[in-house]
Amino acid sequence: MQAIHHPYTPAKEVAAAMALEPLLIARPTPGLEPDAGVDGVLLPALANRHGLIAGATGTGKTVTLQRLVEQCSRIGVPTLLADVKGDLSGLAAPGQENPGFSQRREQLGLPSASFAPCPVEFWDVLGAQGHPVRATISELGPLLLARLLNLNDTQAGVLTIAFRVADDQGLLLLDLKDLQELLRHLSENARSIQSTYGNISAASVGAIQRALLALEQQGADRFFGEPSLNVMDLLQTDGTGHGVVNILAADQLVLAPKLYATVMLWLLSQIYEQLPEVGDAEKPKLLVIFDEAHLLFDGAPPVLLEKVEQVVRLIRSKGVGLYFCTQNPLDLPPKVLGQLSNRVQHALRAFTPQEQKAVKAAATTFRPNPPLDVEAAIGELAVGEALVSFLDATGAPTPVERALVVPPESRVGAITSEERTALRQASILHGHYRETQDRESAYELLRQRAAEAEVAAETAKREAEAAKLAEAAAKQEASEQLKLERAQEREAARAAASAAREKERMLLSLAGEAGNLLGGRTGRSIARGLMGGILGRR
Repeated sequence: MQAIHHPYTPAKEVAAAMALEPLLIARPTPGLEPDAGVDGVLLPALANRHGLIAGATGTGKTVTLQRLVEQCSRIGVPTLLADVKGDLSGLAAPGQENPGFSQRREQLGLPSASFAPCPVEFWDVLGAQGHPVRATISELGPLLLARLLNLNDTQAGVLTIAFRVADDQGLLLLDLKDLQELLRHLSENARSIQSTYGNISAASVGAIQRALLALEQQGADRFFGEPSLNVMDLLQTDGTGHGVVNILAADQLVLAPKLYATVMLWLLSQIYEQLPEVGDAEKPKLLVIFDEAHLLFDGAPPVLLEKVEQVVRLIRSKGVGLYFCTQNPLDLPPKVLGQLSNRVQHALRAFTPQEQKAVKAAATTFRPNPPLDVEAAIGELAVGEALVSFLDATGAPTPVERALVVPPESRVGAITSEERTALRQASILHGHYRETQDRESAYELLRQRAAEAEVAAETAKREAEAAKLAEAAAKQEASEQLKLERAQEREAARAAASAAREKERMLLSLAGEAGNLLGGRTGRSIARGLMGGILGRR
């Protein structure tokens, strides 16, 4: 084949001065006019400039992704990827002879395959197909959690208040029961709390609690807790220096799209927060591959999109390359799409005006190659064929080439459950994440506070009742004393009146006797005068 002399230096030649050889991903499709081009190679030093693998279902994206991952593993670059369809576990096993792949290798002028597996660690949020992946509620944060729970702005605001209260009061939010207990605490103490943090409506708290209940019924409660994933466990190499491929089982997880998106975005945020700056290096420290990438952004609020765009822009300085795998490039936000420098575009089918528009938009994202009609080629690509453009040594994208993806050397397709089990048991991480830990956190502290408050309230109630009884007894005693005194006064008054009547009776009796003795009217007159003088009458 006669080579075309493009107005730039071929990537393989300019990469010769670099420490690592370029990674061969694809070779120009033979038999085209003009019939030669430049190999599609990924330069390890520029692999952290992110990338895109796009194309319709069944066009070969998975094989391309597998080729990319195993090539990076060979040079010691670990990878984290989500296995949405369940067929990427084949990376853990050596490949097998395949007539189609053998023919392609011969067609591309490649030697026979040296079939070999990649070192693999299996992970699973549900804990069934790999090491459990967990995060604490605090690590997830209110922004991602609000999206996962599908909260409106008002409810998200209340959730943010809950996190702030937890921080201020030293309450660890580790799992769902911690958050549920905190929400109950907020609801019961809303009046005292809202003067500092803002309004907390019972309706919003109730909506969050119902959303948490629904999340728990979906099995998502297994994602929250400890031990949470240590990001450094993703940055491992095996004894031969090959990078470990971390495969997150997502075939069940993707059935709950928001949970899948939340897990992947949380992993991205943890990697960004925990890894140090490394600047320019000869190869990335980690590749992260997002399959079904459109799920990360569907329905995401603007504030979350802004943060994701910021992380995509800055994380490359930490030696991390992000690769998004989706059907249509337009599935991604423009600011994210603009950061993806290494591109592999498989076929897009254009049967409707909207699909035709998408094809045209995809064609314009490549650096032009005058002999190639990119827009027409996108609809003509065969399975395993793609339009490729990678960064050259100067950091500029190479002109787009029509190429066939080099077949992978690991197994294409899923491994058996027995093979998976054996690999899991042989892992150095086996058992490390298996058992959950439940240390003292918000649930226990708030329950303890509630119990202490209940005891204090009961004690105060008993003291109040005792004081009330004592007061009542004192009042009763005072009343009885008053009654006694009044009775005594009445008795004394009766006694005095009785004594006075008895005295008068005696005097009258004496006066009568005296009158009888003196006799006649004169005697009675004297007696009356005598009695009047004695009794003080006039």
